[in-house]
Amino acid sequence: MTMKGKMFGTDGVRGVANYDLTAGLALQLGRALGFSLQERDELDSPRQLDSPRQLDSPRQLDSPRQRVPGKPLVLVGKDPRLSSDMIEQAFCAGLLSSGVRVGLLGIITTPALSILVKEYRAQAGAMISASHNPIDDNGIKIFGADGCKLSDPEESRIEQVFASQPLEGPRFPASYEILSEGAERYRAFLQRFSPPRIPPLRLVLDCAWGSTSLFAPEIFRRLGAEVEALHSVPDGQRINVHCGATRPEVLKEAVKRRGADLGFTFDGDGDRLMAVDRTGRLVDGDVVLCAYGLQRLRKGALPGQVVVGTVMSNMGLELALAKEGGKLLRAKVGDRYVLEKMKASGAVIGGEQSGHVIFSEISLAGDGILTALMLLNLIVETGRDLSELGCELVHVPQVLLNVRAERKEFLEQDQPVQEAIAEAEQRLAGRGRVLVRSSGTEKLVRVMVEAMDEGEALHEAKELAGLIEDRLAG
Repeated sequence: MTMKGKMFGTDGVRGVANYDLTAGLALQLGRALGFSLQERDELDSPRQLDSPRQLDSPRQLDSPRQRVPGKPLVLVGKDPRLSSDMIEQAFCAGLLSSGVRVGLLGIITTPALSILVKEYRAQAGAMISASHNPIDDNGIKIFGADGCKLSDPEESRIEQVFASQPLEGPRFPASYEILSEGAERYRAFLQRFSPPRIPPLRLVLDCAWGSTSLFAPEIFRRLGAEVEALHSVPDGQRINVHCGATRPEVLKEAVKRRGADLGFTFDGDGDRLMAVDRTGRLVDGDVVLCAYGLQRLRKGALPGQVVVGTVMSNMGLELALAKEGGKLLRAKVGDRYVLEKMKASGAVIGGEQSGHVIFSEISLAGDGILTALMLLNLIVETGRDLSELGCELVHVPQVLLNVRAERKEFLEQDQPVQEAIAEAEQRLAGRGRVLVRSSGTEKLVRVMVEAMDEGEALHEAKELAGLIEDRLAG
């Protein structure tokens, strides 16, 4: 990872820790963020360096962004990966050297960071995490003062500062503070959106050895559920390994073996949720969007009658919504693009098949625990079991293949590949879809084909994947 190309991907800066994402790069990125905040601060209004902000005065979640006198404040959280301490300290050193203040949250979920940025009236937040990626990876996700991930222009500005930042910072660097009460504030936030009571439930949780281990078991036990928690200690050597939202079959087996009513599984940093009902059906992001979208449609409470998904959302979701007068809008893959489309369309529900779901009336970030609580609210409101929710979505066969591609940046310029994609689209016209895209976080090209006939979808996907592997593997 160098500045020869674009540094930010679809979800921050990410790569193999200590190889792509080095301590030196983290330090320089921290300095670039800090200098860009100082630059913006000076443009907004004169700074009053003798009036420090009081960190223990949270603002209301619905308050507009406000200017607060003093040096800009950046909150920093992390997941429990082995490399997170190293990257956190290097990144924070860069921030401090640029003259901004740092509030350390310790191990926290990504959605908690998004909420707490607003609670503390910080100018930015950074999460040290590679989300669902393998344990060798790590990353830095940056949030603005509104709790949203940065836009493309904001990321581009940081990259510009990165490439031309000054060698020296202020004479007196800033300091950091440990925000030990941050986790409790996040728990209090979640409590506001928990159902007041739930039916007796046997619940299995898979916390993926990640950040939700510190929150999810306690939250659901407080609700009165009989909870069995798996992989529920933060463990940087096992985070996401053979468990969590990217391996929902582990939860399926546990729910079946224990005769549980339902199960919830999260990824390492807690922004995704996959659920499993008592029958073993996987409840992914598309099913959640279907269940909530249809419920609000029926109540006349879905603004614009729209739900936002992505280009990866199953055609079955689109058909289920349309049958009852709703519409699916598709955004690019990435929860920040989903949020952009939601803001532009006025939608209040959006998300990704992979389990990022955004309830924008509550939070502007995908939050696995919040999504699980909202499913419980829906169970209470409708009086229906999870196995009965979202069944209107009849999945169109969808085949997704990940192709290792060291040269993924040449995907759109490779003529044979593009011609093959166009030919596949023509063969499936009116009966399916083809989507081929580069991963924003890994050296992969993702090939997705939908068709009413699963065999046809598999054949088309394999043909495209084989060609891409030949052309872009190395």
